[in-house]
Amino acid sequence: MKLLVKYLLSQVSLISVEEELNKLGFHPGHINLSIDIKEDISHDQHKQIKMALRKGGLELLDDKKGRLIEKIKKIIIDMVHDADEPLKTNFSSYLSEKLSYNYTYLANIFSEGTGTTIEHFLIIQKIERAKQLINQHKVNLTEIAFQLHYSSVAHLSNQFKKITGLTPSFFKSLKKKTHYSISKGVNPIILLPGFTKSVLDII
Repeated sequence: MKLLVKYLLSQVSLISVEEELNKLGFHPGHINLSIDIKEDISHDQHKQIKMALRKGGLELLDDKKGRLIEKIKKIIIDMVHDADEPLKTNFSSYLSEKLSYNYTYLANIFSEGTGTTIEHFLIIQKIERAKQLINQHKVNLTEIAFQLHYSSVAHLSNQFKKITGLTPSFFKSLKKKTHYSISKGVNPIILLPGFTKSVLDII
């Protein structure tokens, strides 16, 4: 079962989560923005976990918020990776319409649960899509910039370098098609607002 914890910034928080779950007899797998627990959890056990984490200053997101965050991610991923047309110019209105919530509310819930902004998550997905399009050799950078709704190739190049540490041109020229993968599930360290990584860090 997967539980979503409010954004865990420090290693201390991660250790605290693992210790509290072990005390309750659970065996957590990967711990990051979410906790994968091997066992099935009853309603009472869910309450126990919630109380145990609260002692360490941590909090579980309720199911409604967790589901909403996953819906936001899916809409962005589908829009960027699967749409045949250029991206929406007014993304905030599009997202609000799709989910029937005010965009400010959605943005706050997303930041609370992931430690990053919707806008930054969107940028990460756009750069990942740009890498895929570059590798396919079917369109040039001008067409990629238009498809992903960048104002210019320069704008795309600046964001591309900020996220990957490479310019699109250099990425395209690499003889070995090393896949610098950014997961659609999203790495919270890479996604810290304003945080950049070198090429070696991303590999």
